[in-house]
Amino acid sequence: MTPPRTPQIPVVVLAGFLGSGKTTLLNHLLRNRAGTRIGVIVNDFGAIEIDAMTVSGQVGSTVSLGNGCLCCAVDASELDTFLETLTRPSARLDVIVIEASGLAEPQELVRMLLASDNPHIRYGGLVEVVDAAEFDSTRERHPELDRHLAVADLVVLNKTDRVGEAERERLRATVAELSGPAAVISAVHGPIYPELLFDPALRPDHEEMAGQLSFEDLLRQEECDGHGHGDHLHASYESVDFTADVPLDPRRFMAFLDSRPEGLYRIKGFADFGAGDRDNTYALHAVGRFLRFVPRPWARGEQRLTQLVMIGAGIDAEALLAGLAACRADEPAPDATTSDASTTDVSADADAVERGMWGVLRYVQEQAPEPQEAAAEA
Repeated sequence: MTPPRTPQIPVVVLAGFLGSGKTTLLNHLLRNRAGTRIGVIVNDFGAIEIDAMTVSGQVGSTVSLGNGCLCCAVDASELDTFLETLTRPSARLDVIVIEASGLAEPQELVRMLLASDNPHIRYGGLVEVVDAAEFDSTRERHPELDRHLAVADLVVLNKTDRVGEAERERLRATVAELSGPAAVISAVHGPIYPELLFDPALRPDHEEMAGQLSFEDLLRQEECDGHGHGDHLHASYESVDFTADVPLDPRRFMAFLDSRPEGLYRIKGFADFGAGDRDNTYALHAVGRFLRFVPRPWARGEQRLTQLVMIGAGIDAEALLAGLAACRADEPAPDATTSDASTTDVSADADAVERGMWGVLRYVQEQAPEPQEAAAEA
C-alpha cells in the first residue's frame, strides 16, 4: 500500500494597517501556540516579542525564538526562498504566518502563494485585522482597505471595546458588506482562538518543555476572574462536526461546497465518495474561497467514514448538518422521481458519479514528495 504523503504546511497571510492590532494578534499566537511550531515571515523583527524577548536582526536573517518557532525577515522577492527554507523537514514547522505589512499588497501575497511551485505548502487564508475605533479614518486615508477586505477570508474586527454597541453593529455590518462571504469575528486586544487558523499540534511531553499555559488554562483563568462566557476567546466562533458512515454523492457535495454560507471560514476532514473512488479517502482543506482535496489510500481495516469539522462565525449549525446529510449517496436526489429500477438507471447513476468525481478532481493538486525523498532534498 502506498504510504501517506508528507502533510502540507498551511501558510496564513496576516494583514492590517498600522495600529490595527495584527502584531498583537501574532504575538498572542506565538505565546499561546499549545505546542505548535510556527514559522513567522515579517519585514520588521523589532515588532515581534516572545517571552519578554525582543528579537532584532536584518533582512535576510532567520532567528530562532527559542520555543520551536522561527522568525524570518524578508522582502517580497525572497518569499519563495524562505518558504523553501521553512518547509524543510529539519525545521519541523506546523504552520507559517506571513505578516503582510511592508512586504506587498496582501492580495499579491495570496497570488504568489497560490502560484507557488513549493509542494510542501498550502494556502491557509488571508486574515485582515481592522481597528474598530479607527475604521472610518483608516478607510479614508487608505481607500485600498476596501480591496483588502474584498479578498479576505477572515476579518478580525479588533478593539471593539473602544466603541459603543450601536457603533459596533454598524461597523460589523459595513465590514460584512465589504468582505462578502468572509467570516467576521470581534476581538478586544487581538487574540483569536488558534483553531480558526490552524490545527494545534499534539506532541510528546519530552518534545515540548516550555510549560506554557494552554488556551484551556487561560479560559479557566478568565472564568475565575469573573468574566462571562461571552468574553471567552472562543465565544466569537463556532465549530460543527459531521460524520457519516455512508459515502457522499460527489456531485451533491460539490454543490454544497460551492454554495457554502457566509461566515463559514474553514472546513477540514475526510470525505468518502464510495463508488466514485473505492481506493481512496479524500482529505479536504477549505479556507474562505480556497478549496483543496488530497486523496489518500484507505488503510487496511480502516472504517470508511466521512468526518468533517466546519468552523466559522454566525453559522447555522442545523442548516449545515442538514445540507451535508442531503449529500449522502443513500439519500434520494432532489429531482428524483419514483420509477422501476433498470439497467439504464444504474448506468445513469454510475455516469453521474463519474461526472461528480471530475468536479472533485479539479481541486486535487500534486502532492509533496515522500518523507525519504524530502529528507534527501534537505
